[in-house]
Formats: sequence, structure tokens, C-alpha cells
Amino acid sequence: MTSARTLPVPPAGPADPAGHRGAGPDEGPAAARRLPVPDWLWAALLTLAVAAFGIGRAQPWRDELASWNAATRSTGELVAMLGHVDAVSGLYYLLLHGWVSVFGDSTAMLRLPSALAMAGAAAFAVLTARRLFDRRTAVFTGLLFAFVPAVSRYGQEARSYAFVVLAVSAATWLLLRALDRPAPRRWAPYALAVAAAGLFHVVSLLFLLPHALIVLLRWRQDRRGRTVVAFAVTVAVGLVPVVPLVLLGQRQAGRQIGWIKTPHLRSIADLWNNLFGSPTIGLALAAVVLLPLAWSRGRRPALELLLTGATPIAAAWVVSQGSTSYFIDRYVLFTLPAWVVLAAAALAALRPRRAGALALAALILLGLPDQRHQRTEWARVGLDGEAAARVIAQGYRPGDGFVPVRGADRVFMIDFQVEYFLPDRVRLRDVFAERSAVASDDLFPQECAQPERCLGTTRRVWVVTWSGTKNPYHKLPKEQAEALAGHYRVAQSQTVRGLEVSLLERVK
Repeated sequence: MTSARTLPVPPAGPADPAGHRGAGPDEGPAAARRLPVPDWLWAALLTLAVAAFGIGRAQPWRDELASWNAATRSTGELVAMLGHVDAVSGLYYLLLHGWVSVFGDSTAMLRLPSALAMAGAAAFAVLTARRLFDRRTAVFTGLLFAFVPAVSRYGQEARSYAFVVLAVSAATWLLLRALDRPAPRRWAPYALAVAAAGLFHVVSLLFLLPHALIVLLRWRQDRRGRTVVAFAVTVAVGLVPVVPLVLLGQRQAGRQIGWIKTPHLRSIADLWNNLFGSPTIGLALAAVVLLPLAWSRGRRPALELLLTGATPIAAAWVVSQGSTSYFIDRYVLFTLPAWVVLAAAALAALRPRRAGALALAALILLGLPDQRHQRTEWARVGLDGEAAARVIAQGYRPGDGFVPVRGADRVFMIDFQVEYFLPDRVRLRDVFAERSAVASDDLFPQECAQPERCLGTTRRVWVVTWSGTKNPYHKLPKEQAEALAGHYRVAQSQTVRGLEVSLLERVK
């Protein structure tokens, strides 16, 4: 197996308006007849198929349940909530709200929009690979992207990250397209992509740093000052709808991401492994992503992709040294397509050609164990909220109360993990909720300052706490535990995975 350094690169013809280069020696009319389906289309369909496989099996984890809770409110209730919490996820919540109102809120339906978004991201990754390199690289990109475990992980998650990957992938291709042939009709879609990326997740705007560097590198070659000005104006226009969200998000940041720790240098290695959803795949890709820099005809596009992948990660690390940290793998997931295209370019350049195909197949096979893990029932959460809900539903009587662990542990959303699986006939009274989450314009209810007063005349209460202890009030706030212990006895208690479900009956 030889390095890409020694390989001649087939000459490529000029780009057509759609961004396709002229055929090289191995890309004649016969090849087009063999594969009439556009590469970007089959890559999107393949990614959708892989991401959708087993999409409803793993129980939703707390972030997904926050999406469900927000999306199932009325539009007015949702907008009111965004003024207090999770504004940075507002566009995604609104989109999901419209989706579930049509297709329902089953686990598979909650996640399917993310699978569709990842499919779109695959299409733009392939288009980017075709524009910067050649068709072989584009084919390798489509295959590799579909089977990266993180693509399945976030293609099966009811959060906004897949949409961010889609927006940034589209923005990268649209930028390259506009730089090849600058025109207002090419810059306008780029502005929309910038706005979409920022509205889906403001941290993704870090991609503008490498894009600006790419524009400057192109300017050094062609000295077209108007292109630099057009880029700056386009970005400014794209950021207009994002600015209010940034200002609102800053006020909510302490509550939402205050738990993310300030990163150290070793945190970069941890992030790299998590970025691909597999340490094995992360290590394998790290071994090949720099090879295109040794390819004389691929040096510039490789450098541009390297900037697209590495600069946002470096910038996130630097910014996170301040008072607020943003350094977590899913926040920079949008860099993944750049790394995949780089790796695909390296593999596609190996000779003999069979060596590249075998290396690609090996990479896909290495990721299969992690692919399987993404689809296990406990891939995302170690608490069996469905089993807890089943226990409650079997013993439910009208008028029963509900006390989940909240307090300092409310971020684990045990209440959501149980409520999501409760049948419609089960309507529990949230005993210690003085004001509901909807009435409070929040994800969480406002809890009673004096719990004993909130007990009312409730005869039976279902208490759901962490398992692993004989204390049925484990981790409940002290005042709540004392109020329950003073008026109720434990009639039954059952342990399910990670949770203890206790039925209390009033004695006085």
C-alpha cells in the first residue's frame, strides 16, 4: 500500500453550474450510465436507512424528553417558555411541535426529523467532496458518513444537533460554490444557511471562523476584493435574525450549560473520541485525515477542510477558558462532515485502488459494535422509566398523587421519564407542584415552599426515587420527605432499573 504522496491525480475539468467537475479518465459516459442516481441522493438515502434502523428502540434520555415536553405544548405556551429557558433550542422546538402535531409523539416519530436532517447533511458532504476532490472521494464520503456511529447517535436523537450538522454542511458547500463563481444568487442561500445554523444552535456560528479564513486564502490567490466584501455582507445579513437569540441565550446560559467544565488540553482527546461516537473510529480517522495534505492537487482543498474541522474545536476550547464553557462534543458535531471528507479523500487516493476500498470497508466494520450499541434499549439512559410507568399504571386509581425526585436532581427529569410512558387514562396529581411547568413558563414546575400544605387530601401517592437504597424518600428534599413520612405509610415498593417506585397510603 503506498501513500497518497506518490499518486498522480487525474485531471479534472472545469466546474459546471451545479458544481460537478468534468470527467477524468475513469469518469466517462459509461460510468454515468452505470450509476444514473446522483451520488448525493443515494448517500442521503443510505444515511437515512442506517439512522432510521432501530430508531425507536432505545428509551429517550432527559434531553430528548425536554424536547418532547416543549414540543407537546401549545404554540403560545412554547413561545412563553422560551422567554425563560431553552431559547437557543426554540427553532427546533417549534419545528418539532409542528411535526408531532401531525405524526404523533412516539419515540420513533420524535427522532425521525433528526434522521432526515442527517440524510440532508450526507448529501451536502458528498457535494462538497465532489467539488473539492473527485467522484471517487464523493462515493467514499457517502459510504463513510452513513456508517460513522455518531451519525446514527444524533440521527436518532430528538435534539437539534443533526439540524446543525445539516445547516453547516449546506453552508460549506454553498460557500465553495459562491467562491467558484461569485454572484448574488449564490450568496443569498449562504446567508440562509448561516441564519439556520445560528438559530438551531448559536455555538455552531464558530464555523464562520474557518469560512472567513477560506475566503482570505482564496483572496490571496485571486485578489478579488469584491468577494471578501460579499462574504462579509452576506454573513452580516445571515446574523441579523440570530442576534436577538444570542442576547437572550446569554441570559439563560448559566442555568442551561453551567454544568460544563472548563476544558484542559487532555479534553481535546476525549472530545475527539466522542465526536465520532467511537474511540476506534476516532483513532482510525486521526491516522488518515492529514494524508490529503501530501497530495499535490489536493493540498488546498485539504487545508480548507482541515480549517473547517479544526478551527471551531480550537476556538471552542479557547472561549471555554472564560466564565462559561461550551466545550462538549455535541456542540461541535457540525465539524464531523469535514473530517469525513478528509478521511474519504485519503482513502480514495490510496493505490492500488482496491487498498482504498478495503480500508474503507475496515473502517465501517470497526464501527459496527458502536453502531449496535446505539440501538440498545439502554444506550442513552440507565433508568427504566417505561417499567416505572407500567407499575404505576397497573396500580393506579383516580385521584392518585405523584412525587418524583426533583430538587437538586430535577435536571435528571425523572418526572419526564415516567410521564412520557404513562397511558392517557392515568392522570396523576403532581403533589408538590405549587404551579405547573406550563403555568410557570418553564420546563419544571414551581415547587411548594411548604410541602405539608400541598398534600391536601390526597389518599395515595406514587413516589419515584433513585434505586439502591431501602429509603423510599431517597434524594427527596428534606421537607418533602418529612411531610410524606408524617402522613403516609409505604404500602408497596418495587425496584426497576435505576428507580424505586413506592405507593404510599395516607394514615392521618
